[in-house]
Amino acid sequence: MRRLLPDLSPWRSSRDFRLLWMSGAVTAFGSFLTMVALPLQIKELTGSAFAVGAIGAVQLVPLIVFGLYGGALADAMDRRKLILLTELGLATLTALLLVNSVLPDPMLWPLYVVAGLTSALAGLQQPAIDALTARIVPHDQLTAAAALNSIRWQLSAIVGPSLAGLIVAFAGLPVAYGLDLLTFAVSASLALRLASAPPAHDAERPSLAGIAAGARYAWRRKELLGTYAVDMVAMFFAFPNAIFPFLADDLDAPWALGLMYAAGSVGSVLVSLTSGWTSRVHRHGRMVVFGAALWGLAMAAAGALPNIWLVLLCLAVAGAADMISGLFRSTLWNQTIPDGLRGRLAGIELLSYMTGPQLGQVRAGTMAAMTSVRASVWSGGVACVVGVGLLAATLPKLMAYDSRTNPHALKMRAERAAREPGAEAVAS
Repeated sequence: MRRLLPDLSPWRSSRDFRLLWMSGAVTAFGSFLTMVALPLQIKELTGSAFAVGAIGAVQLVPLIVFGLYGGALADAMDRRKLILLTELGLATLTALLLVNSVLPDPMLWPLYVVAGLTSALAGLQQPAIDALTARIVPHDQLTAAAALNSIRWQLSAIVGPSLAGLIVAFAGLPVAYGLDLLTFAVSASLALRLASAPPAHDAERPSLAGIAAGARYAWRRKELLGTYAVDMVAMFFAFPNAIFPFLADDLDAPWALGLMYAAGSVGSVLVSLTSGWTSRVHRHGRMVVFGAALWGLAMAAAGALPNIWLVLLCLAVAGAADMISGLFRSTLWNQTIPDGLRGRLAGIELLSYMTGPQLGQVRAGTMAAMTSVRASVWSGGVACVVGVGLLAATLPKLMAYDSRTNPHALKMRAERAAREPGAEAVAS
C-alpha cells in the first residue's frame, strides 16, 4: 500500500509548495462552479448547442496570445506578483458575471466577453504558476508534486461541478458566481504569503524575440513537441464537455449534469491517490501516448452507450487515462526544461493543454449541431485513438524517452544538485 499511496515529499519539504497548493485548491473550487454555471446560463438564454460550443472559439485567441506573452512575463518578472495581479483581475470578471446574473433580463454578450477576458488572464497566470512549481520543488520530487497538484485540482473538480449543479438548480446562478468570487479573496490571501520569485539577473524583457527563442527550443526538442501534439489531438477530438447539458437531456438524465462534469475527476483522483508507482516509471513518453489513447477509447464508449450510469463510468475511465497522460507530460516538462526558459515553455504548454479543449468544445458543438449529440461524442473518441496512434508511429523520440538516460534530464538533475545539494538529499 505504501508503494501506491501518493508521495508527500513536496508537501513536507517546501513551504511555498504548500501555500501554492492550498491557494490553487480554493481557486479551482470556485472556478469549477463558474465552469458549470456559464455554459448552463448560455443554454438557458439560447437553447443552442452551437452557442454553448462557441465559448471555446471566444476563448481561443486570447488564450494563444496571452498564454505566450504570460510565459515571457513569467521569465521576466516576479512570478508571485504576476499570480496576485491576475487573481485580482479574475475576481473582477467573476463580479461582472454576478452582476449580470441578477439583472431582470441577463444579457448574453457579456458572458462571451467575460469568457474571453478570463481566458486572457488565465493565459497570463498559468505559466507563472507552472514555472514557480518547478523552482520550489526538488528535481526528483516533481512527479510527486504533479500528482499532489492533480489531487488538489481533481477534488475541486468533483466537489465544484457536483455542488454547482445543485446550487444552480436550487439557489440560482447568482449564488454560484458569488461563491466563486469569495474563493478569490481566500486564495489571494494565501498567495500573499508566498516568497518572492524574482527573475534571473540576466532575464530579458518580454518580447517577440524572447517568445521566439522559447519556441525554437521547443522545436528542437522533439520529445517535447510530441507531448504537445498528443495532448492537442486528444483534446481536440475527444473533449465534449460543452455539450454535456445536451447529452444529459438525450439520456433523459438532466439531474446527472453535475455528475457528468465530475465523473472524469473521480477517475483522475483515483489515479492520483494511488500514484506512488509513478515515481518508478522512467519511459514517460510511452505513458503519455497510452493515457491519451485510453482517453479516446473511453470517450467513444461514452458516446455510444445508452445508459447514464455506464456513461458516467466511461467518463471516469477517461479521467483516469487523462491523468496518467498528464502526470507524465508534466514530469517530462519539469525535469528537462531550464529555469530561464521555464516561463516561456510553460506558455507553450498552456497552449497545448488548454487550446485543445477550447477547440474541442467548438468541434463538439458544431458536430452536434450537424449530426447529433451522441454522434459528436463517439466519433470524436474514435478520431482521438486514430490520431494518437499516428503520432506515436511518427514520433520515435517521444516513444524512446527515458528519464534515466535523456541528456536534458541528466543536465537538469546535475544543476539542481549543484545549486541545492540539500534538496536532492531530501528527495532521495
